[in-house]
Amino acid sequence: MLAANQEKSNPLSTRQEVAAALNRLLEALDSQFPAGSSRFSLGDTCAHYATDIARMEGLSRALWGLFPLMVAGNEERWSDKYIAAIVRGTDPHDAGYWGDTGPYDQRLVEMAAYGLGLALLQDKLTARFSERELNNLHAWLNQITDAVMPDSNWNYFAIMVQLGFKRAGLPFDQAAIDRRFAMMEAYYLGDGWYSDGPGRPKDYYISMAFHFYGLIYATLSGDEARAEVLRERARLFAADFIYMSAADGASVPFGRSLTYRFAMVAFWSAVAFSQLDVFTPGIVKGIILRHLRWWQKQPITDRDGILTLGFACPNLAMCEDYNSPGSPYWALKTYLILALPEAHPFWQAEEQPLPALAEKHVIPHAQQILMHSKDSQHVVMLTAGQLELNNYVNTEAKYTKFAYSSRFGFTIERGRYGLKHAACDNMLLLAEGDNYFRGRRECDAVRVDENYLFSRWSPWRDVHIDSWQIPFGEWHLRLHRVNSARRLQTVEGGFATLKTEPQIRGQGCFLLADNGSSAIVDLSPELNRQPESVITPPNSSIMFAACATIPLLSGEIPPGESWLCCAVAASGARDITAPPPGLTLTHGQVVINDPASERQLSFSL
Repeated sequence: MLAANQEKSNPLSTRQEVAAALNRLLEALDSQFPAGSSRFSLGDTCAHYATDIARMEGLSRALWGLFPLMVAGNEERWSDKYIAAIVRGTDPHDAGYWGDTGPYDQRLVEMAAYGLGLALLQDKLTARFSERELNNLHAWLNQITDAVMPDSNWNYFAIMVQLGFKRAGLPFDQAAIDRRFAMMEAYYLGDGWYSDGPGRPKDYYISMAFHFYGLIYATLSGDEARAEVLRERARLFAADFIYMSAADGASVPFGRSLTYRFAMVAFWSAVAFSQLDVFTPGIVKGIILRHLRWWQKQPITDRDGILTLGFACPNLAMCEDYNSPGSPYWALKTYLILALPEAHPFWQAEEQPLPALAEKHVIPHAQQILMHSKDSQHVVMLTAGQLELNNYVNTEAKYTKFAYSSRFGFTIERGRYGLKHAACDNMLLLAEGDNYFRGRRECDAVRVDENYLFSRWSPWRDVHIDSWQIPFGEWHLRLHRVNSARRLQTVEGGFATLKTEPQIRGQGCFLLADNGSSAIVDLSPELNRQPESVITPPNSSIMFAACATIPLLSGEIPPGESWLCCAVAASGARDITAPPPGLTLTHGQVVINDPASERQLSFSL
């Protein structure tokens, strides 16, 4: 994943080539890792926990890649240094001791990597420690058994530690495992979907945490009854989650913790590791390797080869409070596939493309509709909006926009006032003459239909908006019924592209940019909105560092009821070729038609 030409030329097709990519990342870390230390520094930015914990975090997250390498025995270049760090970090009488943990402690998060190592390597790992050192390691990790933690995917950290103890022949607590599973059962939604705790979002934590750890547990625990439940839920989830992947290897960025980057496909690595019978090994292999190749093309490391904070480019403005310089190395969870030997069916399989996927796929539990263009070249997620209770920075941008794209991603807010800073892509924003824009955040009601998503939201106590998001071929439509006690300025945006000059065509704004095309066309039945565009500041897009251009529609609505309607499209092609759909809205009946064919969709609101 490094910027160097040598790394970018890695075809990432074989186990040896994937291992080489990981070793390049570990090599860069090694240059920052002083001999004899129990932690290392990767930068001077801060998270909400202490700097020494952040430095321990960076070291620990490297183990998600190192431990799978150790299974195959080709890790000797790095393992001695990390084992020595673990010995010091878990010795309460050593100056390098990582410390006793408290409630909600970040060190509890990092313990899961050590559980994985013990579970994968067993006596191959424990033999590297003296009896005293092993007792220290057990005692330090055992702090998690009854630890107070967020009621969320964190419960799996305790399970992973106990699994490691069990597999390595160390004292373990089955009751602690059962208790943590029981807690997580409370937020299982059905059909393979969880929320990340009671009332929490459905995002990449469901794939890279719940099902990732669940499949490891199912494979290694010997707990067959629970393993079958976990496997069946993962099978159901896989049938939905494959729709997050595009043919070029990109995935749709959505939600928090996007700085973990290629952890987006860690679920598929767990599928391969567990030999889950859901897709062929060649299909699973293709998803993972194309994803790693996609990331190889992105400028995501600094001059020393260290992963930066950000998404497809460095971007501190998008980071959460818990993102330290070492946080991005959770991406290494995807390298679980290196625990599989060269002769494994995964590595022996011929890489296959995505299977033929439906143009539209509805996921009721996630309140999402995934749209795939021809041959899955572009994926758009329509979402009804979710509220992240922690209210991390740019929560609205990460969770509540109307659409997210595998190619165009999304923009983040760069200021509280003014349209150019407001992240108006795929948002309907409203202001009361003060240049302070409000959009959808918490939804009062959500409904998922086979033809649309519905949400009701209230940006003011006396302004209520009903929104329908409707996939229709290459386009999707948005219908908003606004009941307002105020006169309001409105702005609605399409997908953000690299900076370019807009083309105004009739009631629409079209962007023909170097990274693709984007359009928004007004279909409002009475109020005509003005097509135009806005240029955002640099570092507002999570996909590129340069300024972005957003096509938009602007207008004003009076007090009372108003309808705002539009069609939105985006493509990797130079232009949007499909004509915008026609819309008829009368007496609560919606009729949408394609001017270029006989395709039509009708339903009642």
